[in-house]
Amino acid sequence: MIIDILARLRERIANACQNAGRMPEDVLMIAVSKTYGTDAIRSVFEAGVVHFGENKAQELRDKFAELGDQITWHFIGSLQANKVKYVVDAATYIHSIDSLKLAKEIASQAAKKEKHLKCLVEVKTSQEPSKAGILDKEELFKIADFIREQPVLELVGLMTIAPFVDDKKIIRDSFHSLATLREEMKRSGYPLEHLSMGMTGDFEEAIAEGATMIRIGSAIFGNRTYNR
Repeated sequence: MIIDILARLRERIANACQNAGRMPEDVLMIAVSKTYGTDAIRSVFEAGVVHFGENKAQELRDKFAELGDQITWHFIGSLQANKVKYVVDAATYIHSIDSLKLAKEIASQAAKKEKHLKCLVEVKTSQEPSKAGILDKEELFKIADFIREQPVLELVGLMTIAPFVDDKKIIRDSFHSLATLREEMKRSGYPLEHLSMGMTGDFEEAIAEGATMIRIGSAIFGNRTYNR
């Protein structure tokens, strides 16, 4: 069953890449396993998926304790400074750095644990009040500069969440603005390999605008119930 689900999903990714003139191997699929237990994660892992994303610090900590580093863990949710310690042990990537204070705490905890972390800065590309991320470009560059200076951190990209609307143009505009920002920063010398954008409902639009990481949850695991 899960093999069939992943095959159909990979076919959609390949078609989106073909339409965009891109190669499927240039897009990394992250299976977002929040609220799902380790048995579900093992099934997807055994079907060939290595990269998994988690939104909650303690949930990532507990899953890492059971499954370890055979999985490449991505932390993709909002992160409070007092919970960074739970994430640093487990994560290889942190996608959701949205303040200088948070970046400093991540650097401090990583140094204590002698852990190297790949970092993405979260940018707000819509006007939705519920969305996290940086709006001010000056602040973005300050955070990027700080990360680049830390021997335990590596600046690898930018992340965003598109607005939850039906209008595909609005969604693509959100992704396009992040891609444009990355190109601007690359011209200024920032080594930004990745654009983390696109989820189950909009990953084709994200691929069309240059996403290198897409975060897929319900298309793999099914619709969630949050009382697990």
